[in-house]
Amino acid sequence: MPETRASLRHLRTSPTKVREVLGLIRGREVDDARERLRFSTRGPAGEVLKLLDSAVANAENNQSLPEDELFVVRAYADEGPTLKRWRPRARGRGTRIRKRTSHVTIVLSRFSDDELDRRRRREEATGPTRRLRRPTRRRRVREVEEDLEDEELVHEDAEELGETEEDGGEDVALADVPDVDDVDAEPIEPAKKAPAKKKAPATKKPTKTSTKKPPTAKKTTAKKAQKPTKKTTKKKKDD
Repeated sequence: MPETRASLRHLRTSPTKVREVLGLIRGREVDDARERLRFSTRGPAGEVLKLLDSAVANAENNQSLPEDELFVVRAYADEGPTLKRWRPRARGRGTRIRKRTSHVTIVLSRFSDDELDRRRRREEATGPTRRLRRPTRRRRVREVEEDLEDEELVHEDAEELGETEEDGGEDVALADVPDVDDVDAEPIEPAKKAPAKKKAPATKKPTKTSTKKPPTAKKTTAKKAQKPTKKTTKKKKDD
């Protein structure tokens, strides 16, 4: 079967981390692989998703293979050149820092005829499965062409309706209405208002007699009479 590949070189991620992501899509259909990468929390998942889209575009443009019939047959990551850096440590020492790089490759292939027939029979029996798939370039071009054709048909229908209205002459609803100048203007009497009904006098409710005793006046107590102060008279001393 024809195969299509796409490669990404000098990815600034270690091969061990990339291989964990590639294991999720190896042997999977393109739509399933995209969904797995889209919801993956691994760091290199975004770069691998771009590489997968590139491989699908190569298959469509170079070999005219539809996206629905492709799957990931191989996906691997090779070790690239390592960048050496140094970090200062205590007592004048230094430790080496290794910045790993990797070369990632994804290979796509077409399903066999027997597999395609089996999948087609399964879809006819159970109905097509609903997948979140990205529309291909051909599908997008086809949708745009269909939209343009629909707009042309709408314009043609509008033009035909305009011609029929012009041939029809006058509108029946407007023809029955007389002109304002031909009719003698008569003063329109204002509508008489109905006399307002008189309201019945409101009946007063009987007031409840209170059984409480009236407050008794406080007894005023006379002020205590002040005791007369004793007047001290000095006796004159006998001479």
